[in-house]
Amino acid sequence: MASTRRTVKTKIKPPRKHESEISLDETWTRLSTNIREIHNQNASNLSFEENYRYAYNMVLYKNGAVLYKGVCQLVADNIDRLAQSEIIPAFPSGSSKDPVQQSQEGESLLKALRRVWDDHTGNMSKLRDILKYMDRVYTKANDVPEIWDAGLDLFLKHIIRPPIQDHVTSAVLSLIQIERDGYVISRSVVKECVDVLLQLSVDHDAKTVYKRDLEPAVLTASETFYSAEGKRLLETCDAPEYLRRVEARFDSEQARTYHYLFSQTGGPLRKILERHLLTHNLSSVINMPNSGLDVMVDLDKFDDLNRLYRLFLMVPSGMPILRRSFKDSILRRGREINLASTSIDTGQDMDDGDLNDAENTKGKDKGQGRTAIGPPTLTLALKWVQTVLDLKDKFDCIWARAFDKNREVESSLNEAFEDFINLNEKAPEYISLFIDENLKKGLKGKTDMEVDAVLDKTITVFRYITEKDAFERYYKNHLAKRLLLGRSVSDDAERGMLAKLKVECGYQFTQKLEGMFHDMKISADTMQAYRKYLEGVSAPEVEISVTVMTSTFWPMSHSSASCVFPEVLIRACKSFEHFYFSRHSGRRLAWQPSLGNADVRVQFKARKHDINVSTFALVILLLFENLTDDEFLTYEELKAATSIPDTELQRHLQSLACAKFKILKKHPPGRDVHPSDSFSFNNDFTCPMQKIKISTVSAKVETTKERRETRDRIEEERHHQIEACIVRIMKDRKHLTHNDLVNEVTRQLASRFQPNPQNIKKRIEGLIDREYLERCEDRKSYNYLA
Repeated sequence: MASTRRTVKTKIKPPRKHESEISLDETWTRLSTNIREIHNQNASNLSFEENYRYAYNMVLYKNGAVLYKGVCQLVADNIDRLAQSEIIPAFPSGSSKDPVQQSQEGESLLKALRRVWDDHTGNMSKLRDILKYMDRVYTKANDVPEIWDAGLDLFLKHIIRPPIQDHVTSAVLSLIQIERDGYVISRSVVKECVDVLLQLSVDHDAKTVYKRDLEPAVLTASETFYSAEGKRLLETCDAPEYLRRVEARFDSEQARTYHYLFSQTGGPLRKILERHLLTHNLSSVINMPNSGLDVMVDLDKFDDLNRLYRLFLMVPSGMPILRRSFKDSILRRGREINLASTSIDTGQDMDDGDLNDAENTKGKDKGQGRTAIGPPTLTLALKWVQTVLDLKDKFDCIWARAFDKNREVESSLNEAFEDFINLNEKAPEYISLFIDENLKKGLKGKTDMEVDAVLDKTITVFRYITEKDAFERYYKNHLAKRLLLGRSVSDDAERGMLAKLKVECGYQFTQKLEGMFHDMKISADTMQAYRKYLEGVSAPEVEISVTVMTSTFWPMSHSSASCVFPEVLIRACKSFEHFYFSRHSGRRLAWQPSLGNADVRVQFKARKHDINVSTFALVILLLFENLTDDEFLTYEELKAATSIPDTELQRHLQSLACAKFKILKKHPPGRDVHPSDSFSFNNDFTCPMQKIKISTVSAKVETTKERRETRDRIEEERHHQIEACIVRIMKDRKHLTHNDLVNEVTRQLASRFQPNPQNIKKRIEGLIDREYLERCEDRKSYNYLA
């Protein structure tokens, strides 16, 4: 039997309408009551799910507008309540003048504002969670702010408004001013207030309440404060103290920006400080009497100078002012050095190398004429170079330690040294004398390394000289004396100095100087050969040592100072000439007695002495060889017998009769030699030393007349150099305008001297006359004529 099953069809029922029985008013009443409880900090007793359901239902049943507006009103009422209970009672009284009391009142107001903010944001955070469905559905559909943003707008409208806004801004400004005055404030309180203002945006754009209200007020107050502060510090502080205070202000404002102001406020605030504390007062501070840059340099205040450098580097006008003042400071000192060196313009001294011998007998034979002390002019020359070197060391140290080796400052330093060194027309001669003194044999108190270090420094000063050709002339004269008289420290030291000069000025500069060394070497070989030659022939009575100098290498300014040799010397000279001409044909020898010296043994009544004298002095002494003690020779007789020029004759008679060792007697006695004087041999001369060196009185630094002659010779050489340079350039270029030719000549000759454009123009005219060049039709350019 089959059975049938009945299929039952399930009926789907519509969902039940929950809460449809609860009215809108009741829902809102319950929700608003709970929101007030949240505002009263009783949220822990409430159900999140229940309140979320209330808000959800109101939005779901199209009552979102009622919910949104109602919540906003409740929030606004709570904010007003908090303002009345917390903020307004904390307004500063304004009656107290005590900074500490003012600080406490201001902090109290800012703390109240922060408490209200924290209360408000805490409440809004809870409401945002409850009203999430409203934010997701209603606010987007109706284009209104979400409840959190609405809460911020309400806080901005009900709290950041007069008079609360004005009191808050005043409190912040007051606390900043109190801290600037040196008192301690609670930075965290100000920081919390600033954070509130940074979170409140105006009209939902990027500009915050802080940028709109507080920052302009802070900058305006700072402008006023630092304008007065700059003037006050300038009136009450010296330069180092001013710089310390300004640096402290920069540090404090930077710390203030970091700790409780917005970082973007730091830039404008720094500009205010730079403008009022630096830019407006730079010149006044650096030139401040008794404490400015000059005094800092004098007292080696490296920390203060470094602070000055750092602060001046902050503003665009700082470096130009620092460079100008630094250069002026060097120039002022340099001019003082120049003035001191020219206080005595003429003077006389012992010849090269004689100071040492004279100093060995210092204190003995007192009253026997001139004492062997350096002359005023030589002392001034050496002192000038040494003072310049010391000044360079001083400013190099300042540049390195205080100015961080800034290249712009170094440029000003070099310009200043170049300017004042070239203001002294004697600088090339003085530097050559200084090198000469350091390269002399027997220089006391310095090792080879110390001498080399000094010479390195001297090369630094040498670089600043524009008239290097003048230095070359003086150096050549001094080198000649050192080589001929054998007074160099060492051959290595001399060649080392030449190497330094070659590096600075090139091969052409030292070519003739190196030729002098070559002559000395060849002469040594020649003398060895001459002595071997004498072994096979009858040797002259006097042994001579001859240096053969190439006239183009050596300074021949002494050629005019000739004399009549006695027969014994003539025979020795003829012997060497015969030997020399047998080896070299077509050459001519011209004897230079003014550059020679001789050792002669003299018999006095008490004993014999070995005396070293110049060749001129030897010729003079030999005239007294056969005279008795009572006989004498007049000045005119000596002049006629020797043919020595007056200048040289007077110098050598002075050294023999008026200096420390009086080999001759002068009648009448005195320091100076006159044409009316007469001389006799001093047979009574005594001295405890066996060997004596007679110091020749000579002008160590050129006299005005000699300098004029040297200058004329230098100018003549420059004429030839300018012409040669013009021809070289035109031969290469064929055609040039006048200005281009002058500029190129100036550039090429700058390593030796600074040519005058007028002189260049004259030399061009001379070359046109001699048909090396021709002037073009435009009258502004030249062609080279092959």
